[in-house]
Amino acid sequence: MTATSGMPPALNIITLATFAASLSARALDPVLPHVAEDFGISIATAASFAAVFAFTFAIIQPALGAAADLFGKARLMIICLALLGLASILGALATSFPMLFVTRILAGIGSGGVFPVALSLTSDLVGPEKRQLAIGRTLAGSMTGNLLGASLSGLIGDLLGWRGVLAFLGVLVIIAAIAVAAGFRGAALSRPPKTTLSALASGYRTIFTNPNARICYSAVFIEGCCVLGLFPFIASFLFELGETSLSIAGIVIAGFAVGGLFYTLTVSRFLPWLGVRGMMIAGATLVGMQLGVAAFGLGWKLQMASLLLMGWGFYMIHGCLQVFASELSVEARATALSLHSFFFFMGQTVGPIAYGFGLAHAGKTGTLIAAAMVIIALGFVCAKFLKQRAPADAAARPDVKP
Repeated sequence: MTATSGMPPALNIITLATFAASLSARALDPVLPHVAEDFGISIATAASFAAVFAFTFAIIQPALGAAADLFGKARLMIICLALLGLASILGALATSFPMLFVTRILAGIGSGGVFPVALSLTSDLVGPEKRQLAIGRTLAGSMTGNLLGASLSGLIGDLLGWRGVLAFLGVLVIIAAIAVAAGFRGAALSRPPKTTLSALASGYRTIFTNPNARICYSAVFIEGCCVLGLFPFIASFLFELGETSLSIAGIVIAGFAVGGLFYTLTVSRFLPWLGVRGMMIAGATLVGMQLGVAAFGLGWKLQMASLLLMGWGFYMIHGCLQVFASELSVEARATALSLHSFFFFMGQTVGPIAYGFGLAHAGKTGTLIAAAMVIIALGFVCAKFLKQRAPADAAARPDVKP
């Protein structure tokens, strides 16, 4: 970030942290067929890695949100990066399916303490007039990590196998943890962490008195289930078409992240034109259309293009939901955003299980069409019921705008 941008230098460090953590989020997706082969398990069982990573990420959120408010966001983020890197390296050394399973649980804990905390830390460091831009840049770091994580995983998987993927990413994350620790040394934060449990309890009450909370959190759960739950099966869909290269699977999955980056480049143009309601409807419709396209088993190039459009549409609605989540409370933004991630990743936990059941009993076409209908309906429901509302604790902080 340049000095003329008006953003604090620490924002670069936060973006680096989200980038490093996101590298590992979808690292195993392109190489799941080889993991399944090495351990003699089915692809559906191998897809449980995605479910356990997401479940751990989700279930740890309430505790991590509280820990961030009590002990400091930057400190927690550094510890979690180190844990994520170590878990990835241990996963590369796993000699059994249960051992690898445990390392993915640890990786989920580590990753869970980075992105939601990074968003709330960004809000602490940047004034309200530039907060939306700053969060967008933090989100761009995460999406770039998702993009490179999927594509690098496929490339490294072809050269060094899935163990090489985990080892390489683990080393990168540990290097990032060291860089973040050095960058935050002595960094001044605009708001100190909370120090009492009563303040945290009050924050939870404030969040759930906001009528938007129920809709917002339910919506991100459904998003995670219908959209991200599909990803562990993409490589196996390509295998059915005869595309056994892990690099191809990584490139196809990376198309989703490219779509997310395209969203960050176009949101300033489309938001004034469509408005928040229009963005949610258009985004959900675009995602639903691409889920329908996936049912037809097109070639990998067309599938990549479809996932690019899916990523663009997904972040159109998800970005709006993220803004609503950040406005549920002024004093408890870290907690509100951690809960946002909790429900989102709980959806990603249920998603692979639901897709596995659907594929086994309703077939590929029926399952994907059903998911498409659900996500399109979600866009219209959110557009109708989510309203701009001032947080209940806004009056307590007249210097801070929601």
